[in-house]
Amino acid sequence: MQAVLFDMDGTLVDSEKVWEVGLNELAAHHGRPLSAQARRAMIGSNMTDSMRILHEDLELPMTRAATDESVVWLEERVKELLHQGVPWRPGAKELLAALRGEGVPLALVTATHRHLVDVALLTIGAGNFDAVVAGDEVDETKPHPMPYLTAARLLGAEARNCVAVEDSPNGIRSARAAGCAVLAVPCEIDLDPEGVTLVGSLLDVDVDYLRKLVA
Repeated sequence: MQAVLFDMDGTLVDSEKVWEVGLNELAAHHGRPLSAQARRAMIGSNMTDSMRILHEDLELPMTRAATDESVVWLEERVKELLHQGVPWRPGAKELLAALRGEGVPLALVTATHRHLVDVALLTIGAGNFDAVVAGDEVDETKPHPMPYLTAARLLGAEARNCVAVEDSPNGIRSARAAGCAVLAVPCEIDLDPEGVTLVGSLLDVDVDYLRKLVA
């Protein structure tokens, strides 16, 4: 195992609930409720796809100017919420500490834009990661393999010798396409275990467990 590559929202921290607050408030700002189906479809999606889903669900204009306005509104609100701190997912903080203690290179790989990631890192700890790949720092985002391939390259590792830890279908598809071994930890939605290792929480995982996924 050359490195471990972590998704952020829903994997390390329970920030999906922060996004849900922001999205529901954005929908209310537009005067309409967001459907549960639309919210579910957004989990693990990039911002462009999420705003497309939201505008379709609320029957709002689909122009670039309209969706850009929604992005600005949402990101400013989510930034306010993130500054209040976000709770760790069970076992995540302890697993990061164990990996750092053994000198395993770590990367954060997220579809969230960098200015929001920097706020979340106030909780997670920027010093825990040797590389960060944010959603606006790559030409293609999840489910494309580029984010995980980029993270592996930044760490000087081969993706096939890395473990990716994910909580969403898009993230899993991205990591699998990059060639990583994938550990899936469900948060907001159920996951298909095909081709991945599924655990109930990171409380069930230690460094040796991750090494066996690559071996």
